[in-house]
Amino acid sequence: MLGHGIRAAATAGRLRTGVRVLARLDLSPDELLSRLADLVEQTTHEDETGRGPGHLKAHADAALGVSCLYAVYDPVSGQCSMARAGEPVLALVEPHTGVVDYPQLPPGPPLGIGGLPYQSTELELAPGTVVALFTNGLLQTADDREAGLAQLSQVLCDDRRSLEELCDRAVATMLPGAVDVDATMLLVRTRLLAQNRFAQWALAPDPAAVATIRSAVGKQLGDWGLDDAAFTTELIVSELVTNAIRYAGGGPIQVRLIRDRTLTCEVSDTGHTAPNLRHAASDDEGGRGLFIIAQMTHHWGTRYTSTGKTIWTEQELPQPDRQ
Repeated sequence: MLGHGIRAAATAGRLRTGVRVLARLDLSPDELLSRLADLVEQTTHEDETGRGPGHLKAHADAALGVSCLYAVYDPVSGQCSMARAGEPVLALVEPHTGVVDYPQLPPGPPLGIGGLPYQSTELELAPGTVVALFTNGLLQTADDREAGLAQLSQVLCDDRRSLEELCDRAVATMLPGAVDVDATMLLVRTRLLAQNRFAQWALAPDPAAVATIRSAVGKQLGDWGLDDAAFTTELIVSELVTNAIRYAGGGPIQVRLIRDRTLTCEVSDTGHTAPNLRHAASDDEGGRGLFIIAQMTHHWGTRYTSTGKTIWTEQELPQPDRQ
């Protein structure tokens, strides 16, 4: 973020809200950054034109030139997809060995500046990997960039510490005194879900597969002790698989059930057409399935992939399972 004070804080809040809204659309990292950059550029243009002809803008929009790194991690596969705008820095600390790596992501222009398109990168992260995201302000007291990264590596390699201790130690080491440039650092540690926390099935685009997957999902929920969720989940799976058979063009269908903080159901197909939530008229023979699903789930959405799309739903787990 460029600038300080109330204006910069307000801009940071606006961008944070924009990211949260766009994240709900399940966009890929490069697409999300593209839309966020468009939002910054549009807002800047509206601010300039709204001041009237001949009026000089007192301050440039603080959002112009902001750096951002957006990442999405899948705890089932261990795949992490990310894209960057500007110069945020990424460090990865390998578990057990403590080896620190600074992967080079495809370059992307700061928000609102324009230029090269954003690109997503896929990384496979081992469970227990520490991911460190930070701005160049963290390196400002070092003699040069390489020396700063080397100093930071010495801190991060002790990855046995808690994330809070590791972050506090990194900031205290890199910024021992007062500084002029803001610095931001975020640490996360990856994990993989155990094999008994998810199940997946491959289905042929055959109407007979609907009954098969209903039975398989019911059995899996029984094994997890979630019999109370069986009726709702079987209905959700039946509707989504039926839609995939009808409208996805005859390609293979994948179903994935994930038991974590919530119960997630994913149905993937080779189609690229998003389903539309609508209110069916009283004399319509269809069109109510997605509306019913929306009422029975906590969240739902569509995620596009290189081979098609995935429709996902989330259900709240019964209280005993969440303790």
